[in-house]
Amino acid sequence: MTVTKLDRVADPSAPATAEDPLAGLARRLLEEIGEDPDRDGLRDTPARFARWWREFIDYEPGSLGTLFESIGTSQLVVVSDIQVWSLCEHHLLPFNCSVTIAYRPTGQLLGLSKFARVAHQYAHRLQVQERLVDQIALEISTLSGTQDVAVIAKGEHLCMSMRGIKAAAQMTSTAYRGAFGTEPGLRSELFDLLRV
Repeated sequence: MTVTKLDRVADPSAPATAEDPLAGLARRLLEEIGEDPDRDGLRDTPARFARWWREFIDYEPGSLGTLFESIGTSQLVVVSDIQVWSLCEHHLLPFNCSVTIAYRPTGQLLGLSKFARVAHQYAHRLQVQERLVDQIALEISTLSGTQDVAVIAKGEHLCMSMRGIKAAAQMTSTAYRGAFGTEPGLRSELFDLLRV
């Protein structure tokens, strides 16, 4: 993963009262759009802006390593409607996705929270939805040891809803790995489960 300036903590040798560089950017942005960053209501906005960006980009999903012994079947496991927020790398505007992850365990089972942790881990960065589903699918495959993984994400992007065409729409993107990519019957089973 590429390390950016946002990933780095401010210079530890700087005085404790030094302003976060992101707060300076927010102050400048407010000035550029004709606002007074020192007026009531905006005075603390640059610092809040900086804290939010640091919190979002420095998100720590917690442990991804806990696995459980498989129960010895090739049943389909589906975790649906995981809600995540990300940021469009083209406009720095948010998009939200409802993510569904399916896999066919082989020797290891993932704990339920791992699916949400993985989805959030990849959502908390500048992103495009197509890459997001691919990264989630690869991570689930790596953690579980199975190639049979599917990820479906439905998202609304504020870069379309709030600017440009200004039309709300849902974008769906998919990543099918292993048998999900080669066996139409397995995908049909997944779609049937999602309609229940």
